[in-house]
Amino acid sequence: VAPSRGLGDVYKRQFRRLPVTGFAKRQAVFIDGDTQKGYNADSRETSPPCFAAIGAADVIWCGKRREVMTKEMERFRGGSWDSAYTYLGAHPAPQGYTFRVWAPHARHVALAGDFNGWQRTSLRLDRNPEGVWSIFLPDAMYAERLTHGSLYKIHVHGDNGWHDRIPAYATRVVQDEKTKNFTAQFWNPVPFDWQGDRPIAARSEELLIYEAHVGMAQEREGVGSYAEFTEKILPRIREEGYDTVQLMGIAEHPYYGSFGYHVSNFFAPSSRFGTPEALKTLVRTAHELGLAVVMDLVHAHYVKNLNEGINELDGTDHLYSLPGTAGEQPYWDSKTFDYGKEQVRHFLLSNVKYWLDEFHFDGYRFDGVTSMIYHHHGHTDFSRREQYFDAGVNEHALTYLTLANTLVHDFRPRAVTIAEEVSGMPGIAVPTADGGVGFDYRLGMAIPDFWIRQLKEVPDEKWDIHAIWHVLTDRLPGIKTVAYAESHDQALVGDQTLAFRLMGKEMYEHMDRASQSPVIDRGMALHKMIRLVTISAGGDAYLNFMGNEFGHPEWIDFPREGNGWSYAYARRQWSLADNGLLRYAQLGEFDRAMIALVKKYGILRDGYPYNLQMDTQNQTMAFSHGDLLFVFNWHPSASIPNYEVRVRVPGRYRPILSTDERRFGGTERTDMRGQHFSYPVQGDELPRIRIYNTSRTATVFLREE
Repeated sequence: VAPSRGLGDVYKRQFRRLPVTGFAKRQAVFIDGDTQKGYNADSRETSPPCFAAIGAADVIWCGKRREVMTKEMERFRGGSWDSAYTYLGAHPAPQGYTFRVWAPHARHVALAGDFNGWQRTSLRLDRNPEGVWSIFLPDAMYAERLTHGSLYKIHVHGDNGWHDRIPAYATRVVQDEKTKNFTAQFWNPVPFDWQGDRPIAARSEELLIYEAHVGMAQEREGVGSYAEFTEKILPRIREEGYDTVQLMGIAEHPYYGSFGYHVSNFFAPSSRFGTPEALKTLVRTAHELGLAVVMDLVHAHYVKNLNEGINELDGTDHLYSLPGTAGEQPYWDSKTFDYGKEQVRHFLLSNVKYWLDEFHFDGYRFDGVTSMIYHHHGHTDFSRREQYFDAGVNEHALTYLTLANTLVHDFRPRAVTIAEEVSGMPGIAVPTADGGVGFDYRLGMAIPDFWIRQLKEVPDEKWDIHAIWHVLTDRLPGIKTVAYAESHDQALVGDQTLAFRLMGKEMYEHMDRASQSPVIDRGMALHKMIRLVTISAGGDAYLNFMGNEFGHPEWIDFPREGNGWSYAYARRQWSLADNGLLRYAQLGEFDRAMIALVKKYGILRDGYPYNLQMDTQNQTMAFSHGDLLFVFNWHPSASIPNYEVRVRVPGRYRPILSTDERRFGGTERTDMRGQHFSYPVQGDELPRIRIYNTSRTATVFLREE
């Protein structure tokens, strides 16, 4: 069940943008009661308290929030909130091993493993006043038995009985192939050689994200590895032109089919893909290829499982969560964190630093932010601005997220943070120095939802170009947005990718270049147009899920009882894109050309597109970025010779990219060698050019002197 889309997802109630030509000065209008105050979006001085407070009561409330955050950041920067992983857990010490676990309400804690024959009560830990249990294992007794790779668990006696548990700070957890039981592993390899590694500046003016899952990235049926991803997929991503890899499912999770969103062991990279060193090699190799690596970080909830996770680790239900139902995420059948408890903040902030420090990740996509920042987890209709400031807001979660962003940017200033937030909480992507939560980007989640509704509910001839423009551009200036037409969410079983929704069963028989199919022709045309308009008008960064760029068929379905534990749909069929006889290759070639265009002309860095023309009758829209003119004809059949298009600057315009080019599977009705000279029009301040405006086609023109 997805949270409700908030009115603030596009910040409708906080801001109104000027119509069409108002984008020339990139102005926005702030609504304050009945008073309109214009401000320049390129200025730093654009943020009222909490960025979107309206009315005296909200300003007072926001002032209190900011005051609290200032004090919390002072405390954070004055302490050691982010290094618990260097103290808790198993660590080599002079002449032995030290092991510590935080379990304040446990009655007894013991350490057991293959190194002591799994004797569950012989190695009892001692408790200090803060609830930390510890033991020292001297080399004199255990050097030959407790070695790199030894298996262990803690045996905890609490209010819920005696249980074998995996410590919260375990850095390596493995699953027995026969019993399927997860167990912690002492992991003390030769130090990884990071010499020469240079983390990529992901926090840049251009972000082209390739969303990927290591396990399902291979074509063979089975679980892919870090090593395979490093060897086969990273070079492919670089060749595609993307500059950032976003990895899902990295932290250990017991159920493979959860896509990695039900985390059990927050400091352990998933062992089903290989060793921690193999993951480090992946990151280092990506950096060598010029790719940043962003981790999908899940701090919104954790698994209920006792055997694998941290739930009831000390015997109570309120170690990492609030007690009772307040500590549950009912929509995801999981547990939520108590963000107001200092030890929980230590745990989460240490986890944030851990992946940056130990694995050199270049930033995070924070999953489920909406669920975190509201006690109702976003499952409500956002119809009033007061809902951003009332008792439904989890203030402790906002404080935690602000501290997390502060930590990331203090520790690695060029690292990037992205919020998956759908309610439009004001200030979520505003710098902490300006009173915001501090994310660099927010996901434009309204965009894929819109495209799904369009394709499911609206006939082609009734597509509303004003609705398209509104959804793509309805965002705050200065708030960076990651635009995307589809992600892994749309690819999961039960939903459909854009390609499969557009072409369906025709993909099974008519994706070879020799076949004739109106369904395929329509589907490919719209697939290219949707992606081009999304990247050129929808935001300041762009995201694509692996395989969708070439129209990967069907859906994702992880192995489960209902499909006979099959991996047939938990893989990517790269051979389809590599086969020059298939149309998948043409979609892939278009994506590469599109990405190259975006990078060459700095489209994402240019901000809002300049709206030049909205022709409802012919379903044609035109806008510009710098010297580039974009013309989209969404009409299913109307091709118009000598069609007039307004341009911002006089000059000669020539086509440099068209979705209808033959190399992309089109018929090339537009002469790609043509030249179009502007001319003045009486009564219009803008000049025009004439083009052949072909149906279901998007064409990009370059202005030349």
